[in-house]
Amino acid sequence: MKGVLLVNLGSPDSTSTKDVRKYLDEFLMDERVIDMAYWKRFLLVKGIILNTRPKKSGAAYKKIWWDEGSPLIVLSERFTEKFKQKVKIPVALGMRYGSMSIQKGINELHEQGVTEIFMVPLYPHYAMSSYETVVVKAEEVIAKDFPSIKLETFPVFYNDKEYINTMVESIQRHLEGIDYEHILFSYHGIPERHIRISDTTKSHCQLDGSCCNKPSEAHKTCYRHQCFETTKEIVKQLNLEGKTYSNSFQSRLLKDPWLKPYTDFELEAFPEKGKKKIAVITPAFVTDCLETLEEIAMEGKEQFLEAGGEKYFHVPCLNDDDKWVDTVVKWTKNWENNKN
Repeated sequence: MKGVLLVNLGSPDSTSTKDVRKYLDEFLMDERVIDMAYWKRFLLVKGIILNTRPKKSGAAYKKIWWDEGSPLIVLSERFTEKFKQKVKIPVALGMRYGSMSIQKGINELHEQGVTEIFMVPLYPHYAMSSYETVVVKAEEVIAKDFPSIKLETFPVFYNDKEYINTMVESIQRHLEGIDYEHILFSYHGIPERHIRISDTTKSHCQLDGSCCNKPSEAHKTCYRHQCFETTKEIVKQLNLEGKTYSNSFQSRLLKDPWLKPYTDFELEAFPEKGKKKIAVITPAFVTDCLETLEEIAMEGKEQFLEAGGEKYFHVPCLNDDDKWVDTVVKWTKNWENNKN
């Protein structure tokens, strides 16, 4: 029997410092998130970060938390319920981190007799700390506890026609009637070294502003290239002129060089450049979460307005948008048909 496993990032069970610490412990101890030798990662995470960050992160989560729980979890569940109504095979939702685990998702499908799983990591772009860690974790769980199950994973969809069309329609709908001069495409940041580590050619990625535009096998796993391609495809359909949009990267951690330009620096600089009315889009996320609702919609707005900006609008993620649901349903049915 076939089944579908939808996978998203995850969230703490609550905004309490205890629950946030537990979540951050699992997240930051992932070697694909902080790629240090285990002993160094252990000392950094458990000796330093977990002694200070959980309280601060808990306060941030409280600012966005809904009565029903974590927005990311609630929205993912809403998406899953809509999705279930449109397919005839079992569907489960799992998270890479937190109590709603990939293990639980696979077990839920296994108990329904599923022997072939179509896994859809809800990440448009390839990165060690997102798409790759989901695939590795799912493969480990299946090898250890469900060896009879076959797993097939949907590839990253940063330039998929259906995904781009869905994004464009959502952006157009949300920006209708909004007064703006500039669109900022803010992507989740990753360390520059992750780009080089993921370079299968070990030579193409130079982060020099040109390598992303040169054809290469490396682009299959290059987060930076894929982000820029998503922007290009969306911009093409929106008919935006070159000076009316730009890219940036958010959510830095530690002091290592991360992908540039940095979102917060850009937001503070825009007003001086005469860009006082902006809209911000976060295409690296299909579901609104801490990084979009607090970091961009709240903190980003405050930074921009304090720097002299006049109007600021955050475009919501796809969340449980009906067309987005239909897009993933189409991918699933294509997989089913290819298997028959």
